[in-house]
Amino acid sequence: MCASKMHADEVDTDEALVRRLLVGQFPMWAELPIDRIGSSGTDHAIYRLGDKMAVRLPRIHWATGQADKDEQWLGKLAPHLPLAIPVPLAKGEPAEGYPWQWSVVPWLEGEAWTADGVGDLSQAAMALAQFIIALQRIDPAGVPRGGRSNFYRGVPLSLRDADMRTQIAAADDMVDARAMIEAWEAALAAPAWDGPPVWLHGDLARPGNLLVTGGRLSAVIDFGCLGVGDPACDLAAAWALFSGESRDVFRAALPFDDATWARARGWALTRVGAIPYYRETNPPIVAEALHAIEEVLADPD
Repeated sequence: MCASKMHADEVDTDEALVRRLLVGQFPMWAELPIDRIGSSGTDHAIYRLGDKMAVRLPRIHWATGQADKDEQWLGKLAPHLPLAIPVPLAKGEPAEGYPWQWSVVPWLEGEAWTADGVGDLSQAAMALAQFIIALQRIDPAGVPRGGRSNFYRGVPLSLRDADMRTQIAAADDMVDARAMIEAWEAALAAPAWDGPPVWLHGDLARPGNLLVTGGRLSAVIDFGCLGVGDPACDLAAAWALFSGESRDVFRAALPFDDATWARARGWALTRVGAIPYYRETNPPIVAEALHAIEEVLADPD
């Protein structure tokens, strides 16, 4: 279980606050049971609301734009996608001492992705590849390219270079810094994406953003990094989630060249930033980051 606070300046929430917010803004739901959900997620506190809904409250200032983003885009994306996503039911406003917008979303059944919870990793690899293909086929007209609004997902890797070197140095007691720099520089040397920007989830390398039901991938959640840009960003899931045959299936199912996969390795390595930041407050995320990095460094191609 993670520490209750993951950020020094995060906002406190509890069931009583959620109840007051609902009474004031969505009284039709105010009598439903409210239970806080333990999660390794970093940006939102999640409260289950009855059997079929959840309340999401940003913990930290950088997550405060997600309610608007989800409201604007997820309903438009959902009909085109082969897996469930959490299309918002309502958006709440600041009140009761809580400073930011918040949301009510459907409760999607399933457990967070684990290798043991997935019945057939190759089947899951194909399902995730099909989700990525479907997402990238949706017209991204009018969506800003990756930047601050989506935590710089999908930007050219060169824009991440200075931060990456700082983060590798800060984590050098837990990673092979020399091997990481070598692998990172190889990714930087790959040709940049010269195609049109495509839709990105932006955080598919986080197992907690994928839900599994009956051993099969059933839903994708947490679209805080949603945006458009270089498709290599979402391909980082190859090393975070798969290995051996299942990684081969994932790669074969996606229509990208070697340069895109080389950049994807670089995106997988960017998980290193979680290590110095969350080493005390969120051990599961640190473990996920270390796993993805080890898989990249152990993969000769």
